Parts: sequence; C-alpha cells; structure tokens
Amino acid sequence: MQDVARASGVSVMTVSNVINGRNVSPETRGRVLEAIDTLGYRVNLAARNLRKGRTGTIGLAVPEVDSPYFAQLAARIITHAEAAGFRVAIEQTGLSREKELTTLAQSRNYQYDGVILSVVGLGKEDAALLQVDFPAVILGERIFDGPLDHLAMANVEGARAATEHLLGAGRRRIAMIAEVEAEPDSGVASLRFHGYRDALLGAGIAVDPDLVVAPRNVTMPAGRDAVRELLDRGHDIDAVFCLTDTLAIGAMRGLADAGLRVPDDVMVIGFDDIIEARFTIPSLSTVDPGHDFMARTAVEMLIERIERKGTAGPPREVISPARVVARESTRPAADRA
Repeated sequence: MQDVARASGVSVMTVSNVINGRNVSPETRGRVLEAIDTLGYRVNLAARNLRKGRTGTIGLAVPEVDSPYFAQLAARIITHAEAAGFRVAIEQTGLSREKELTTLAQSRNYQYDGVILSVVGLGKEDAALLQVDFPAVILGERIFDGPLDHLAMANVEGARAATEHLLGAGRRRIAMIAEVEAEPDSGVASLRFHGYRDALLGAGIAVDPDLVVAPRNVTMPAGRDAVRELLDRGHDIDAVFCLTDTLAIGAMRGLADAGLRVPDDVMVIGFDDIIEARFTIPSLSTVDPGHDFMARTAVEMLIERIERKGTAGPPREVISPARVVARESTRPAADRA
C-alpha cells in the first residue's frame, strides 16, 4: 500500500479508502486504481483477516448436497454471504444426528467465523448440546427454545394452504405421501401432516389413515412407488399432497404409469418449489417456503453475531413465510380452456 501511495502521490490512508470503497474523489480514485494496476498490487486477505481475528469463511452444513432443495438453499446462502464479503465452506451431515453435533462441535477447529447448520436429526431434547462459544444459526424444524438463533419454515401453515388449495378446486379424496412420525411435532413430516389434517377437518372431512402413505425415502422413485401403493389399496383418490416436490414429481410419474391424468383425474401438489417443478409436464404446483428469505436472513443473523462477537442479544426465532404457487398440476379443466 505504501508503494501504491508513492506511485499515485496520495497517502496510505487514501489508498485504503479506495480499496475499501470509501468516499474518494473520482480523480484521486482513478490515480490510485491506475497505480494498483501498474504495480500488480493485490489485497492480502489472509493478513487482513488475521488482523481482524477472522478467516472470512463461514460453514454451511446441510443433510444432502445432492438434494434439489438443499442445493438451491446453499446457492442462495453463498450468494448472500459473498455479497457480505464471506466465503462459504459446505459440509454434508447425511441426515445424521451425530454428524450434526460433530459438525457444530468442530466448527471452531475448522476456523469458521460462524456456522449455519440445517438440522434433521437434532431435537428439542438436544438443546443443551447446542451451547457453543461461537456464532451459529440453526435452520430446521426440530429445535425450539434452544440457545442459538433459529430460522424455521412455516410447515404447518404451508401444508394447510396446499391442502386448502386442493379443496378449493373441488377435491375431497386427498391423499398424502409422507412418513409421519409417531411423536407429535417431532419433524417436518409431522408438522406438514398437521397442516394437511387441519385443512381437511376445517372442511368437514375426516382424515382417512389409508390415504396417508409413507415413502421408503424422499426420492422420485419413492414417490412413484407410494402412488402405486395408494392405487393398489383400491381407494379412489382425486388429489395427492406430497411432503416434497421430489416425491411429487415421482408421484406424477406413477399416476401416468397407471393411466391417470394430472390434473384431470388426480391433482398433485408438492412442497419446496424446487426449480425442476417449473419444467415438469404438467408443471408442478407447490409451496414456496421462502428460499431467498431464509438464505438472506440466516446470513444476516450470523454476520450480526460475528460482527458483535456474540453480544447481539438473546437467541431469536424467525419463521419464513410460505405461499402456494399454483401451476398446471392443480389447474381445473375450466381454467385451462
């Protein structure tokens, strides 16, 4: 910086102001940038971060990096983190409670400035294990009243809205593809089932247990097979609400294999609004859980903790808004004419 200052005839402080985007006259900025280009000067980020006591890197731990939903979420988090001057290191926890705890515990060793952890295996009973001495934000539905900032999804509200959307289209035999946990409110599937149940009961329709099918996993083949199981039970269905878009895409394949038309014979709606949902035939109706809101808010909450070194106040819980995105898979014939 001293070399750049001498070459451009300004002070070192002025060079610093140019590099950091502070207010400098256009003429002076031009001279400094020309000197930087001529001398080949590059900011030493390692030295800068060492001076600040940071690495400039945050960790992001997700259950599955090849899941469309988590891939989209990670991409958005990276975008917002980079805009704030942070790099993101991604880890995969593999749907394992133990790996989620290990990732959180070892984040300090990895020299992250903070970590965003999307949880699946951890529950309310694990709250005491989340006492860490570095900035962290939890994404997920299983942690409540814990010691860390928590960004949750409106699972019940979103599922209720999805089911009400099907009811509003005149459907009454609405199946659900999801493995519902025995313990109430213990996870995403249970919460979304509650929204599905509440919408049916609100319409005066009893929940038929035979219309709730558990897939073997959350994949397209599993969605296809779950629909086959529904049809093999001999129950008439006129709509299917799926735990995720991935299952819903598979369900549409299963219905087509059985000679049933979507949406004329059976309407289908998913949850997550993954990019692929826009390109299926018919395009898939779904619930948008607020991807960008979650990514932006998670990064902002974490950086606030990093900047204030843990003095940003008590743990916060924020719920992302959800909305139904109606596409062709739930569009009545009259609306398509």
